[in-house]
Amino acid sequence: MNDLHGNLLPTPFYAPQPDGSRKMIPAGGIDALGAMVRQERARNPHLIFVGGGDLIGASPLTSGLLRDEPTIDALNQLGLEFSALGNHELDRGRDELLRMQNGGCQSNEAQRACKYQPGYSGAKFRWIAANVIDTVTRQPLLPPYVIREAHGVPIAFIGAVLKSTPLIVEPDGVAGLRFEDEAEAINRTVAQLRKQGIKVFVALIHQGGDTRQRFDVSDCDTLTGEIVGIAKRLDPDVHTVISGHTHRGYQCRVDHKLVTQAEDYGHLLTRITLTIDPVTGKEIRQRSVNLVLDPVRLPADPAMQAIVARAEALTDPAARQTVAKLAVEQVVRAGKMHPDTGEAPLGDLVADAYLSATKIYGTQIAFLNRGTMRDDLPHALPNPQQTVNFGDAFATLPFNNNLVVMTLTGAQIKSALEQQWVLTASTAHVMQVSSGFSYAWDAGLPINERIDATSMMLHGHPVEPEQNYRVVMNDFLAEGGDGVTVFRDGLDRVVTPVLDLQALTGYLQHKAAMGQPAGRKVAADRIIRRN
Repeated sequence: MNDLHGNLLPTPFYAPQPDGSRKMIPAGGIDALGAMVRQERARNPHLIFVGGGDLIGASPLTSGLLRDEPTIDALNQLGLEFSALGNHELDRGRDELLRMQNGGCQSNEAQRACKYQPGYSGAKFRWIAANVIDTVTRQPLLPPYVIREAHGVPIAFIGAVLKSTPLIVEPDGVAGLRFEDEAEAINRTVAQLRKQGIKVFVALIHQGGDTRQRFDVSDCDTLTGEIVGIAKRLDPDVHTVISGHTHRGYQCRVDHKLVTQAEDYGHLLTRITLTIDPVTGKEIRQRSVNLVLDPVRLPADPAMQAIVARAEALTDPAARQTVAKLAVEQVVRAGKMHPDTGEAPLGDLVADAYLSATKIYGTQIAFLNRGTMRDDLPHALPNPQQTVNFGDAFATLPFNNNLVVMTLTGAQIKSALEQQWVLTASTAHVMQVSSGFSYAWDAGLPINERIDATSMMLHGHPVEPEQNYRVVMNDFLAEGGDGVTVFRDGLDRVVTPVLDLQALTGYLQHKAAMGQPAGRKVAADRIIRRN
């Protein structure tokens, strides 16, 4: 499995139907996960249950408000053996990752740690990563690999997290760590293990791709994305690659290697069967199938139900508190504008909340990375009363980032906007901006030349290159997250005590109290795309 993200409960999943259509069903949740794992173990006592990373982090309130300790409890009881390290396991930094691994209550989120159960004892499974190196000791931060035996055959599972992790987590949290090329680190480990007589290797890489083929198509041949280049550079003896990060379901072939991913949130499990030549001891065939975790079709798992019940009892009182009323039923985080400008209705709303919460610091413009928004507001429809509760708001902004105010010149703002495409040329990382600020970009121009400087306007006035502006963003962006390194150069920085979630809830309450509920169905045309 991969990218569970602390989803203890089922979430919507679009399941293919015999007529070729797709039907939305609730899927996943640890109850269904427990039932499926139990069935698979009964079917095959040699089963090895592993993860592809991001099992925790960016989690719904039921797990996230308890520092994901309920999720770790569930995975411990389900017998997960190990997982690739994911970038979200590093959301709160290396020290908190090691606490999640080893146990204890000394957390940088003391208000949440050890509230699920006193004396958190840690994960019984191991996170593995061959490409994360401590720059002081020059040793891997975590075990690079784990060896398990099945039918008398030793199998080496080698882990890696995407090498660009420092660009998408808080830089301070990974200071002193070096993230090496995924393929090079895995190949180096394969060479070491081969000398020990190991002949079967499985790569668990928290990096992925996408395909236009369905998750249930075997041996798909349309895989694209970062994982393709990584797989092609892997040692020829690595025949199986379990991937993650992109939240897609697939079973593809890349240079005869099997590359799989099990979508996200526990919707799928991938059953992989390896065939080993009894004479040479080498892997000669791989088969896979993606299994849908449909709670309706799976028997209940009392142990998992008990975990959910305890987590809900501790978090429901906070989750059910009504925050405010919206102007619409739902504010979505993916815009439906044509062409796709990168602007989203929810991005407009949250950026405005950032600006409103920091006006006392003289802020004029707010910036928001799309990745910090983890869910629509609220998650589910229908919502005829157009209300938002705290659980909805938490699901949208689960990271509890501080807002940071700084001074930038107009030229620096343009440079920051140009850097939006450092990680990808698509609109996936286009920053959201607050009301009053607007600009245009041209998708047909090279990266670093896409912004029309003359289009940058603030309340109808041109943004001047040499003029200073007070801007606000979350601390992830302020430290150069998503590759927008210009923000590190901001002057007169103030790390405010305001958290992004507080800014959002306060803004919603203020607007509702003024008789002007917040939220729009469509984006506000602050970002214009040419070509």
